[in-house]
Amino acid sequence: MSQSLSDPVLLDIDARGVATATLNRPALGNAYDEDMLAALIGGLERLAGDARVRALVIRGAGKHFQAGADINWIGRAAGYAPAQAHAASMATTRAMQLLNEFPKPTIAVVKGACFGGGCGMVCCVDVAFATPDAIFGLTEVRVGVAPTPISTHMVHAMGLRHTRRYALTGERFDAAEACRIGLVHEVVAAEAMEERIAGVLDAVFLSAPGAIAVTKASFLGANGVTLDARAMDLLAQESWMQRNSPEGREGTAAFAAKRKPAWYVPRA
Repeated sequence: MSQSLSDPVLLDIDARGVATATLNRPALGNAYDEDMLAALIGGLERLAGDARVRALVIRGAGKHFQAGADINWIGRAAGYAPAQAHAASMATTRAMQLLNEFPKPTIAVVKGACFGGGCGMVCCVDVAFATPDAIFGLTEVRVGVAPTPISTHMVHAMGLRHTRRYALTGERFDAAEACRIGLVHEVVAAEAMEERIAGVLDAVFLSAPGAIAVTKASFLGANGVTLDARAMDLLAQESWMQRNSPEGREGTAAFAAKRKPAWYVPRA
């Protein structure tokens, strides 16, 4: 794969067939913009069709896993015309769909910040591990936007009850809570993480790849966890309309200015 170290997503396939996708904007906590989403979509499409690949590991470069959408990109997208705004939200929706429906086992390795769309990615993988320092948050509502591109995946991973709490309050929570509510499977010490991943990959390699693909597709399809074109269009529509709303603009401006948004009501 032709790539440079400055690419927003770094892809690698080792001799055993383990692919690694590293989210690569460490200076911004690997927050995604249109370029990262395009790279992730293209990478997932290629890896899904590559017969060499037996498993996929998702990592974040630097200190953090993924800090959600780049606030500067959200601000730009809030001024897009409807067609371009819809396309921006569809990119997020498509990236999550591809990861959720990837035909091979997927593992997320979470450290540091995991906010918004980062939590969406974790919801879309088959196995999710977090280090004890990981901090999570479904924070979209804090900046006046709605997490609709990841909404179905959150409910499938955490259940409606937990999703309602954290998606509506925007509260941050730690790795132990993420494990309790089903967002991650295990909390693993940083120094033990690579050995834990290796153990899961050994289990994957003992399993027939064709049987894995059929099993995963069956589970997702039979339980309504796949998205058709109509559902994706609806999720993207809801996303861009809220992002381009007065609340979306005010939330972005408040975040950039490090102030409370206009809708905040202080305690008496």
